[in-house]
Amino acid sequence: MADQVLFPKLREPDDTEALRFGPRALTYRELAGLAGAIAERVAGKRRVAVWATNTLETAAAVIGGLAAGVAVVPVNPKVGERELAHILGDSEPELLLAEPGFTPPAGLDGVEIAEIDLSARGSQLPAEVAADAPALIVYTSGTTGPPKGVVLPRRALSANLDALAEAWEWTSADVLAHALPLFHVHGLILGTLGPIRLGGTAHHLGKFSSQAIAEELAGPATMMFGVPTMYHRLAEDAENDPQIGRAVGKARLLVSGSAALPAVEHERIERLTGQRVVERYGMSETIMNCGVRADGDRRPGYVGKPFAGVELKLVDEQGAEIATSDDETVGEILVRGDNLFSGYLNRPDATDAAFAAGWFRTGDMATRAPDGYIRIVGRKATDIIKSGGYKIGAGEIENCLLEHPAVAEVAVTGEADADLGERIIAWVVRVPGQDAADTELADHVARLLTPHKRPREVRYRDALPRNEMGKVQKKALQKDSGNG
Repeated sequence: MADQVLFPKLREPDDTEALRFGPRALTYRELAGLAGAIAERVAGKRRVAVWATNTLETAAAVIGGLAAGVAVVPVNPKVGERELAHILGDSEPELLLAEPGFTPPAGLDGVEIAEIDLSARGSQLPAEVAADAPALIVYTSGTTGPPKGVVLPRRALSANLDALAEAWEWTSADVLAHALPLFHVHGLILGTLGPIRLGGTAHHLGKFSSQAIAEELAGPATMMFGVPTMYHRLAEDAENDPQIGRAVGKARLLVSGSAALPAVEHERIERLTGQRVVERYGMSETIMNCGVRADGDRRPGYVGKPFAGVELKLVDEQGAEIATSDDETVGEILVRGDNLFSGYLNRPDATDAAFAAGWFRTGDMATRAPDGYIRIVGRKATDIIKSGGYKIGAGEIENCLLEHPAVAEVAVTGEADADLGERIIAWVVRVPGQDAADTELADHVARLLTPHKRPREVRYRDALPRNEMGKVQKKALQKDSGNG
């Protein structure tokens, strides 16, 4: 088991820089004092929510909540009305932490709000709580219905971050630069809590730009975490400005995740920077399952081997383990280990359905190469769309669109997109006599859910292809669009 103290350096802080968001920064000594003040504010509470903007206040709020041993619920600041109501009703936070000047949306009526004062200092940090205590409750979209609350225990964070550190030779000497959202496992756990656990430094750009990341990597930063969309933009900009490529080439490690990085982007990044990108594979329920090591073979299309403490196997449709490693036989990935979540909040049925004899069923399909490298080939279901680094459930968008008076039937699919990885396509059958502009339908989704879930394109059909059981045949739609 990993060291039970989640953030060792906060127990013995010094004046080295811990967090930087643009011009604002906190040293470990300042962060420890601030975490102590926040811990005192939330002491005794079961759960607290954090309005997770890309700010120093958000990072401090989460760290302070974890220092207090309280379960923290990060909330996407662009959350729609319905999702917010569901998250609040499901997790029942006793307090919401936000940055100064926060204007709460109507859905937060009745929830106590506390603003984070970066100058606040508390006394000694409270004693560490049990390793199996809930640390974070992260909401993730399923294929149907509202998001589920993934309960991540403290042991999952500590064990998995230590495994990443070992594989990536990640130490307290590293400065990590990124611009990932802080309501997401990638940006919050890996990108922010990771450096603090290791005693290193995190630099958050606020908003991604190739110039900003180049300046970081030409200066103090040694590592970059990003999603394929960011690497695509970085390559585009480096094509026009070779200085960006040279600066990025100074990094010790470039890591991509949340979706597969296309081979063409791997090749462009290497040509422009001299660096080969490391890929890894994980999900909200497991944090990180496997990845390419810093000293490993960085070949496009592969996410490396399981991290330390993670057991991984491939199974066939009957659930039998696939023993062969021929890089051709496809099976579903099942994992177990200290990295796993405790369950879905208030959803014992969904938790039970997600496991098979103690193994978590990821729903991702893959092959295993002779050297043990895993290659993800797709989802077991066709209803998860990975767009801009987000995992989006098609069913949720479909249900939302069906509430619009102009929509009689709808199917939502993903389609390859050079920038986003996949873009969301809505296939709509109109209600006779009703009409709506594409932008009206997209705005309808953005208002009720979140902006990144809006359809990028609406295609109209007289009818949707269905099988004899009445199920929409999405593969036929994708084939019809030239992506089958």
